[in-house]
Amino acid sequence: MRIEGPPGGSGATDEFLGIDFVRVSIGEATKIVSLMAESDTFQYVVTPNVDHVVMLFPTRDNDRAVQFRDAYRAAALRVCDSRILRALGKLKGIDIDTVPGSDLSAGLFRDIFRAGHKVAIVGGEADTISSLQRLYAGPDYVQHIPPMGILTNRPAIDAVVKFVGDERADFTLFAIGAPRSEIIAHRCFEEKRARGVGVCIGASIEFLLGHKARAPEWMQRSGLEWAFRLISEPRRLWRRYLVDGPRIFMMVAKWRPQ
Repeated sequence: MRIEGPPGGSGATDEFLGIDFVRVSIGEATKIVSLMAESDTFQYVVTPNVDHVVMLFPTRDNDRAVQFRDAYRAAALRVCDSRILRALGKLKGIDIDTVPGSDLSAGLFRDIFRAGHKVAIVGGEADTISSLQRLYAGPDYVQHIPPMGILTNRPAIDAVVKFVGDERADFTLFAIGAPRSEIIAHRCFEEKRARGVGVCIGASIEFLLGHKARAPEWMQRSGLEWAFRLISEPRRLWRRYLVDGPRIFMMVAKWRPQ
């Protein structure tokens, strides 16, 4: 099973573990996202990491995995968020460009967002916009905070889709985690009311605002950011990194180019 992007997607790709990763640098990715924001139609960006790959291809298929894969296929840009995936790819002779999602988000806030832009945030906390305005003044920020368990709450999904369609922001940042962000971004794409670009950003805003600490650079470069996050949030992340995540090694061992 292979997740290929839509016809006319962004740039050349490298296939690994069933995903076509776009071959692009962090600077190039930032420019592409900025150009997407000018569109009168809606496109969105996903940032595959180990956790995503494991959820995309579970040992027993399920409806959520199918929805997640559909969302990945429709994404205009798929950039590798994981240095571990890059290292595993190299073992198989595939050199994937790495564009950490947190670095992409930081670059957007630092270098791209400016006065005249509308930035919509799906997720975050009650003080997220006021905090962002202090650190990254300029854009017009709007926000919708959905309830927990949104994927089992159809009215809540509809409310997000309506918010994104009504606001028609230049940039829509989905900060509600995977696979929620990707599946709902796909719904917004299918509704065809929104415009601009959506970016599935994970916990990037929490890192930018200092609500969560990011791993030191040496740990990031060494592919050990997962260990730092596990130590920081063991109760929330132990299963992801110690139970589900290690299945990636079996997936790599079985993988063959398609």
